[in-house]
Amino acid sequence: MAFLHFLLQGLETAPACLVSVDRTEGSAPRERGAWMAVFDGHVVGTIGGGHVEFQAIAEARRRLAGGAGPAVLRYALGPSLGQCCGGVMHLRFERVTRADGALLATRLAPRCAPVALFGGGHVGQALARVLAPLPFQLTWIDSRDGIFPPDAPPDAACEHSEPVQAAVPGLAPQSRVLIMSFSHAEDLDVVAACLRRQREHGDLPFIGLIGSRSKWAVFRRRLAERGFAEAELARVTCPIGVPGIAGKAPEVIAVAVAAQLLQTLPPDGLGDS
Repeated sequence: MAFLHFLLQGLETAPACLVSVDRTEGSAPRERGAWMAVFDGHVVGTIGGGHVEFQAIAEARRRLAGGAGPAVLRYALGPSLGQCCGGVMHLRFERVTRADGALLATRLAPRCAPVALFGGGHVGQALARVLAPLPFQLTWIDSRDGIFPPDAPPDAACEHSEPVQAAVPGLAPQSRVLIMSFSHAEDLDVVAACLRRQREHGDLPFIGLIGSRSKWAVFRRRLAERGFAEAELARVTCPIGVPGIAGKAPEVIAVAVAAQLLQTLPPDGLGDS
């Protein structure tokens, strides 16, 4: 969302040449739909970097200066560009102005997977910052008043819920859920609410709980006492975060968890940011 915001902001004062990946063949640094906006003095976004981007920027500025050419140009990513990808990128060039802003806002808006983050503590705040530029739409939930920082990501929906688990039924379908409240009792209630929703609707592809294996062992026993079967408990990931990262600083945990969430997305991603 940040790239789109800066594009629309820039169009308020100057035109740009929008360069988008129309299609690719073989190995390429970015996927179809990726884009960058080339202004006279700066660039917003990226189509993959390297020499192909350098040439595309030069072509875009030539067109901004009045030059003409076909709408789509073919770039072979081989020795002539000093790149080893070996594929081909077909790039579309379009001159855009302030008048195109509304259309671009709709056309270029990234498709984001919903994420529900329960907990506004140190890890929650670090995670919200890490998720902000990624293809996720964050709903941030806590039972405490005044917990969300004044500089919370502008696209995050910050919600107060008391009791906190009451927010679970209203989550967007296909939400990835991350549970890291200030209280183990709250964590347990949120996990239970997620498992009940999963039992009824099956629409939460990821339920992640912060904590150690010993914490999860206690939670498993208590959830089993509440009537949840082993197959249901297996839907919970605890500890969270990609394996092999030993640090426990909030920012380190946030990066590991964000990487794990990215692994839940479709192979072709959800769109450009």
